Amino acid sequence: MSLVPRGLRLTLGAGAGVAVLLAVLGWLLLPSVSTALTGTPPAPALGNEQSCAAYSGLPVGWGKDAHAGMVRIAAGRFVFGSERGYADERPAQPGLVRVKSFWIDRTEVTQAQFAAFVAATGYVTDAEKQDAGVVFHTPTAEELTQRPYAWWTLQKGAQWRGAQPAGGHLPVTLVTQADALAYARWLGRDLPTEAEWEYAGKAGRSDDQLDTAPTDAQGKPIANYWQGSFPLLDAGADGHAGLAPVGCYAANAFGLYDMIGNAWEWTADPYTGPRQPHANGDTAVAAGAAHASDAAMVIKGGSFLCAPDYCVRYRASARESQERNLAAAHIGFRTVRRE
Repeated sequence: MSLVPRGLRLTLGAGAGVAVLLAVLGWLLLPSVSTALTGTPPAPALGNEQSCAAYSGLPVGWGKDAHAGMVRIAAGRFVFGSERGYADERPAQPGLVRVKSFWIDRTEVTQAQFAAFVAATGYVTDAEKQDAGVVFHTPTAEELTQRPYAWWTLQKGAQWRGAQPAGGHLPVTLVTQADALAYARWLGRDLPTEAEWEYAGKAGRSDDQLDTAPTDAQGKPIANYWQGSFPLLDAGADGHAGLAPVGCYAANAFGLYDMIGNAWEWTADPYTGPRQPHANGDTAVAAGAAHASDAAMVIKGGSFLCAPDYCVRYRASARESQERNLAAAHIGFRTVRRE
């Protein structure tokens, strides 16, 4: 399956165990709208680490307001999926899909927010119980020829507190779907359905640019995804190599940050329908036979590991499957509260 940006044929689905294509393709224009909302950290200039880090990780009204850090999304209809992406993104049904109104987190849940939950409840994550999580590393050329998805490693002791250098403003990762649900329910919330997530991610749009890499008019990336030759070099043209603090890039038209890139996000839905043979991850390969496989759930939004030459899932319609009991360093979440 392929996408065809600006006349350039981009083949999706690099085969496992085969040397990864080392090419860097151009990016297309994706307009972005920054919305000023009370309690929302301003979208700082791209790569402005000081401004990004200034966000504490705890939203205004935390612990007092049931909707702290959230935006209300009005009911509406939208095109679910895309005819321009992978086969697994084809609309599940013709016409528009209706979504009821709901509240959703402005940002991915931060380490600071998750730490508050752990401190209040004593919760222990699945990765901590299993004493391992799947993490990314830059593979050697030899590793690429030895095993598929050589950039994934099941690392002993990997867990959410040490996923990235210390900083409560980073999105929490290395959490399973059960961990995300436990946090959400602590706040009287839930995880978004795939339809809710995509409706929020598209923010009222249905134009072709939704299926292109997010850049500004000068071609500069406006979201945290991979620029360079995956998996050997992330050039960091977006200002970050690896996870970025939440709120470093402009919000979409609904006032939501990092819906595209940074960290994949858990949804409430099991993965059904066709599945593209290539997956950004297949983290279960790294987990090995000792890992007890579980149901595959839908994750949305792409991550800092999605590249134009591999994955190409930095788009709102893109979807991926992930075993719900396997924690990985590129997957986080945000919550919803339904009316």
